Amino acid sequence: MTAVALLREQATTMTVQAKVAELAEREIRLGSVYVTLDRMEDKGYVESWLADATPERGGRPKRFYKILPAGERALAEAMSTATRMHQAVENSSWRFGKWRTGRAK
Repeated sequence: MTAVALLREQATTMTVQAKVAELAEREIRLGSVYVTLDRMEDKGYVESWLADATPERGGRPKRFYKILPAGERALAEAMSTATRMHQAVENSSWRFGKWRTGRAK
């Protein structure tokens, strides 16, 4: 949902895949993006529509996505939860030791 929200009117399956890979700092399979977008649409978090077919796509239409109010609420709740969890670890006496909070590369 973050990628769809950030991409706004440019959110297609391919641009969502690229944005998620950028944010996650790792490769993301296109099939995973299709499945996730379908599930989010089934839950009412996003909606999709087909644009007109274009010659550069061999006459096939592009599917675009947009986040719906329920998706905005779910995204805000997830961000709030992640923030609380991060603050709890930062404020505790428990430390990661050799482990860093960033993703290994």
